[in-house]
Amino acid sequence: MSIHKSETLKRLIIAIDGPAASGKSTTAKLVASRLGYLHVDTGAMYRAMTLKVLEKGINPQDAREVALEARRTRIRLIPKEGSFRVELDGVDVSEKIRTPVVTKAASAVSMVPEVRQLMVEEQRAMGKQGAIVLEGRDIGTVVFPKADVKIYMLAHPRERAVRRSKELAAKGIATEIDELEKEMAERDNKDSNRSISPLTRADDAILLDTTDLTIEEQVEFIVKKAKEKLS
Repeated sequence: MSIHKSETLKRLIIAIDGPAASGKSTTAKLVASRLGYLHVDTGAMYRAMTLKVLEKGINPQDAREVALEARRTRIRLIPKEGSFRVELDGVDVSEKIRTPVVTKAASAVSMVPEVRQLMVEEQRAMGKQGAIVLEGRDIGTVVFPKADVKIYMLAHPRERAVRRSKELAAKGIATEIDELEKEMAERDNKDSNRSISPLTRADDAILLDTTDLTIEEQVEFIVKKAKEKLS
């Protein structure tokens, strides 16, 4: 089932927030495909900035140096077959940003106010025309607080760790599920308690617990909410 072409002219902004491995990326991409919308993983932008910081040998905890580097950095999400590729200073880093090392350092980099300001400006520019599905941690609260549809996805911590372990295994990266669960809990705590754009559910966001849902069920749920908004 897909949205009729004339309906897409209403060009909704769909915000999907939630912690890591709650199902955001795969679901958001498929929802966008079903609706004929652009999919934007805003977390990829922060990962790209983190990659730059690490490659430059900058301590992710050094907010001043990270902020200075952010002003010299160009990060772009280039539309590609309904999704995007991530360019860092003109170089495709779509795969390089998905490593555990980048993941571990991303929270510190994303807490730097100057980094978030630059990223949010870019995200708003991409979404101002609508017809877009954005996923992240502050889409419905900060980036687009007036988004047409807001979804907050979550899942049981163990299930999230299992999912992330499978993702990494597919890339040839062996991990311990217990360790992943611990790292995710630490990141959730940092993201939820940071002073700038914390990970939190918007008051008007629809809660979607994906623990026992298939990807198709998740997609169907969000597409249904979009169709209700359109009608």
